[in-house]
Amino acid sequence: MSFSATTPEAPRPVLWRWIQFVLDAGAWTLAILVAVVLRYELTEQTLTPNGVAAFSLLAILCQAVVGFSMALYQGRYSFGSFEEARLLVSVTLIVATILVLLSTFLGFSLQIPRSTGVIAFPFAALFMAASRYAKRMFVESRQKPGENAQQALVYGAGFLGSNLVTRMMQDPKSPYYPAGFIDDDPAKKHLRVSSVQVLGTGEDLPEIIRRTRSTALILAFASADAAFIRGVSDRVAGLGVKVLVLPPLKDMLGGGAHSVTDFREVAVEDLIGRRPVDIKVEEIAGYITGKRVLVTGAGGSIGSELCRQIHPFAPAELIMVDHDETALQATQISLTGRGLLDGRDTVLVSIRDAEGLTRVFRDRRPEVVFHAAALKHAPLLQQYPAEAWKTNVVGTLNVLRAAEAVGVEAFVNVSTDKAAAPTTVLGHSKRMAERLTAWMAGRTGRRYVSVRFGNVMGSRGSMLPLFSEQIRTGGPVTVTHPEVTRFFMTIPEACQLVIQAGAIGSGGEVLILDMGEPVRILDVAERMIAMSGKDIDVVFTGLRPAEKLHEDLVDPDVADVRPLHPKISHATSSGIAPDRLDYDRWLAECARTEEAMIEAQVQEETELSHEAVPGSGAA
Repeated sequence: MSFSATTPEAPRPVLWRWIQFVLDAGAWTLAILVAVVLRYELTEQTLTPNGVAAFSLLAILCQAVVGFSMALYQGRYSFGSFEEARLLVSVTLIVATILVLLSTFLGFSLQIPRSTGVIAFPFAALFMAASRYAKRMFVESRQKPGENAQQALVYGAGFLGSNLVTRMMQDPKSPYYPAGFIDDDPAKKHLRVSSVQVLGTGEDLPEIIRRTRSTALILAFASADAAFIRGVSDRVAGLGVKVLVLPPLKDMLGGGAHSVTDFREVAVEDLIGRRPVDIKVEEIAGYITGKRVLVTGAGGSIGSELCRQIHPFAPAELIMVDHDETALQATQISLTGRGLLDGRDTVLVSIRDAEGLTRVFRDRRPEVVFHAAALKHAPLLQQYPAEAWKTNVVGTLNVLRAAEAVGVEAFVNVSTDKAAAPTTVLGHSKRMAERLTAWMAGRTGRRYVSVRFGNVMGSRGSMLPLFSEQIRTGGPVTVTHPEVTRFFMTIPEACQLVIQAGAIGSGGEVLILDMGEPVRILDVAERMIAMSGKDIDVVFTGLRPAEKLHEDLVDPDVADVRPLHPKISHATSSGIAPDRLDYDRWLAECARTEEAMIEAQVQEETELSHEAVPGSGAA
């Protein structure tokens, strides 16, 4: 949500500038009178009123010449700002210097002491500053939020918080009225910004919320970490307060639509974790800019975001491939604002169609390929393993062979954490895709790599949309096991690191993205329920066949080596030639790991049940 602000920086009418000059002229006249009185130490002296008037006219004339020449009356700065104060002092000092010089030569005839200009200088500056400050106070008093604005607390009295409060106090249409600041810095205990005071620290939140009757809490931090947001959310739970966050600082400064007032309610992504990604732009630009780039699965959540992030690097051509025409149209609209599907940027073909895929590659001759097309719903593929084989294994081989035929320079295969020590059909199929990519890297000697990461928040197949829908319909929310954990990453973060991996990976490597700490799914479900404000039950359905309790990103026997990027580990994969592919043997391996996983789950549950019974277990 956002609101507009009418600030003192808005262009001022010419009339206001002339009024300000008239006030400055009056300030000099008054300052000279005070200076003369102080010069004679408040004693009666015979003065020539005409001399004082003439000297005042000289001061006004000098103020006009110097002030207009230095753009003091051009509306360049807002009233009462530090920038205008600096310029005002400079102009006043120059005028005072001129007056001292004039009084040296004309003072005797005008009966004006030579020190008048020196004494008048601070008073003139003070009077002119006072008129500007009064104008600013008047403008701001008329721009406060209206009576319908909700009381809000702003957490953080730093640059962003102060700027936000100033904007809110100057906007009559602001939906929120800042009732006070919250800040954990003891040095800011009595700080006031635009008459808004720091009322206490985060520990005092419940009491301050009740006292101010606030209905919103705005976190004025450019990138608040998940642990902090969770702590604040827990502290205000049950108080009827919406927690709002600001967009990342890079979005506010990037020239886009985001600004310091575009805050939104806390989402589950904020509670799980939103880690900034330090991408090396020069490396990415080096292998994408000016190249023909092809993305398979361009209509999917990962593929479409890859297209959106590749587009700003100005590839010579961005070729979006998918077998879903509606999804392709959605991606095209997000990039160009139009979805006519009549250009060469969208290609409708299935990766299962080897012949059709080869024709596309020979016609368009891509130089960089991101292979994101895949089937990824683990439970469904567990029932239909042949579909996983046809798309994730044979489909990947088709893309690799088409890429080899036209000499693709860089190939990035998007994989999954389920390929590490795989137990499911999905994991085994993606592991086979990694091995085929490694084989092709050895065959071509080019940069063909795989990138592995876990659950992506908001992607199709993620559990978060499922939880949201279950909560919307009144529940219950289904969780497989109370202790199950998964790694999470946002779609933009994952795609940024996928693109980065394509720049730093060596042929045949599997690059594993750092997903941070695993998150307990039950915690996510409970937080989403709490955010909804509904009373919804959680039902445990049990782990599905071959499903792990905890996922791995790296195989147990592989070292975590990060030579080039702090969030990307490098591992090697044993390649497998296409002539060694055997569906029946692969299917048997999937069945063996599934049986072993089921046996391990049964044994674990038996041990847990024995521990729960007093007196059971070994003596």
